[in-house]
Amino acid sequence: MATMIFGMLASLDGYITGSEGGPQLPVPEAPLHRYFNRLMQDTKISVCGRRLYQVMRYWEDDQADWPDEAREFAPLWRATPKLVCSTTLREVGPNARLVSEDVVGTLKHLKDETEGIIDVGGAELAASLEGLGLIDEYHLYIYPVVLGGGRPFFAGTTPKLRFLGQQILPQDVVLLRYAAA
Repeated sequence: MATMIFGMLASLDGYITGSEGGPQLPVPEAPLHRYFNRLMQDTKISVCGRRLYQVMRYWEDDQADWPDEAREFAPLWRATPKLVCSTTLREVGPNARLVSEDVVGTLKHLKDETEGIIDVGGAELAASLEGLGLIDEYHLYIYPVVLGGGRPFFAGTTPKLRFLGQQILPQDVVLLRYAAA
């Protein structure tokens, strides 16, 4: 059975993106980017909602000005099977499967049939899965910045959590790991 992990970068005040026109999270520099490259390499399946999927499609086409760490990440992202949960999209790109009906049943089956890590991306998707007991771990990658508003890491009710550990990463990012209690 897979471990389903919801993890995203967040500000000290708990936002994954800032308010429109306001401050945003810094872009990961090479050492932090490479950390996320290793995570992608270990991910068996990536599950995301529409908004995050549309942002991540950026990695489908190589860009001439990408630094080395981005050139390393793109093929890892492309090679990872993706499940896109959306009722508004009609099609998805390569190595992706669209799920618009019975999302819960599909994800339960996926979790039962997969060994390894299933990465969940998107705060609203994670909030809906949390209430169903599908999220096993929460990984908050805390940037030392304050955004003052925006889209929160926890989009719904805050789940009950049990602390698993912490790790200091490049760019003074602190990884806080929690299990669903």
